[in-house]
Amino acid sequence: MKSDRPIGPVIENWTPPPAPEAGLVFDGHYARLVALDADAHAALLFRAFDGHDWVWDYMSDGPFASAAQFHRWMREATQSRDQLFFAIQNKETGDWGGFASYLRITPASGSIETGSIALAPCLQQTRAATEAHFLMMQWAFDAGYRRYEWKCDALNRPSRRAAQRLGFSYEGLFRQATVVKGRNRDTAWFAVIDKDWPALAEAYRLWLDPGNFDADSRQHESLSDLTRLVRVADDPSLTG
Repeated sequence: MKSDRPIGPVIENWTPPPAPEAGLVFDGHYARLVALDADAHAALLFRAFDGHDWVWDYMSDGPFASAAQFHRWMREATQSRDQLFFAIQNKETGDWGGFASYLRITPASGSIETGSIALAPCLQQTRAATEAHFLMMQWAFDAGYRRYEWKCDALNRPSRRAAQRLGFSYEGLFRQATVVKGRNRDTAWFAVIDKDWPALAEAYRLWLDPGNFDADSRQHESLSDLTRLVRVADDPSLTG
């Protein structure tokens, strides 16, 4: 007897994408991303973060009391097989100002997440920071991933705003998802999927074009306006 229960469509010619490998380098117009390395980057990043402990409020680790403690943490974090970390350099200033990673890398389902994102004030709200996200996302979809995720503490409104600005669609709230630093964390979920990517990539290219900025680096078109046409669902916490 034929079942009338719906099932998902067949994915034609599906081949799981490769996992990202250590040694990847992303070199854009404004940003350069290389493998995060404690010996090369810990001291530079510790200075960039110094005096800005609030950067670590929603991170699973930090703040760090000393450069040595930060170096130890970075050495251990970059040895994990579950995450691939990148140091982010602002090519306009030469400063190393933060890091981000790929995690929850699941080639079998074509899913990958970006996370563990820490940006010092010198990198925040710069073209380099935006391009860094674009370059990481571009590699994932070019490699054949179907889904690119962003998750954050539901109380972290700057992260939720950043996800929406970058073109991630809101997918929901996972209550009591985990415990971080002894505190409850509800997690907000966002994602971009492969069918969103062509239009989203064009939005990034338009925004990143040097012609989109005047002599004082003020944007003519905002990225939020450009990605609004791509997002399928906005974060309800950011309306009103």
